[in-house]
Amino acid sequence: MIRGIKAKRRATSAAGHTVLTILSFIWLLPVAWVVMTSFRGEGGAFTSYIIPKTWTLDNYTRLFTDTTLFNFPRWFMNTLIVAIFTCAISTVITLATSYAFSRLRFKLRKPMMNVVLVIGMFPGFMAMIAIYYLIKAIGLDQSLAALVLVYSGGAAMGYYISKGFFDTIPKAIDESAIIDGATRNDIFWKITLPLSKPIIVYTVLTSFLAPWVDFIFVSFIMRDNYNNYTVALGLFEMLKRENIYQYFTRFCAAAVLIAIPITILFIFMQKYYVTGVTGGSVKG
Repeated sequence: MIRGIKAKRRATSAAGHTVLTILSFIWLLPVAWVVMTSFRGEGGAFTSYIIPKTWTLDNYTRLFTDTTLFNFPRWFMNTLIVAIFTCAISTVITLATSYAFSRLRFKLRKPMMNVVLVIGMFPGFMAMIAIYYLIKAIGLDQSLAALVLVYSGGAAMGYYISKGFFDTIPKAIDESAIIDGATRNDIFWKITLPLSKPIIVYTVLTSFLAPWVDFIFVSFIMRDNYNNYTVALGLFEMLKRENIYQYFTRFCAAAVLIAIPITILFIFMQKYYVTGVTGGSVKG
């Protein structure tokens, strides 16, 4: 009986690992193809083979030297600047809003939470026209500051994960601090945040990733201001019909380069990211 149960478990485990191995291969195949294409010496977007016949680093060097038409270094720095400022602003707004909903009790608290949650379910691009005219009215159209405002403006709507995490922190800690004379501001910055490293990392990663990969808003706001393009919009220009044959391999090289920072962040912060997500889902 026991041997039969063990054999069944081993068979189930083997089947599960086999399925996961196949799915991992399917998921990694396009990534490997992009990496190999970035080193391909032959031009063109489509080939009848996967492994390049000639290998070269020329695609990477030209990204930084041939900037007449596509200024990848400028676009990369634009994206990095926007992502850093958006990350800092959005993280503070999200955590402050989450702490207020978690710890403070005030009139219309629950209706406000429900309204913000419902509004956050609507796609952001539905308000693109209104956002563009507001940005244009204050004189920030086609600027990096406009992107920072757009990306961080709705940060408070992502409060629910952080709030769930703050709900798991015992309120007795706050009460003890208040008895000792601490203010709510002191409790938030000096007590709650030091205890909330996982949710801070989760918020930082999601806030940084949003402007790094966004295409819709930057294309709508920047239009023809090539110098202020981000990498998402800039690389899309390489795929247009008149450019794709000459620049496709450089596009793959750029895709590899812009994936490196995000990959490194997730590798070093993965455990905190997972803890933040699971901790924030304990309570609503």
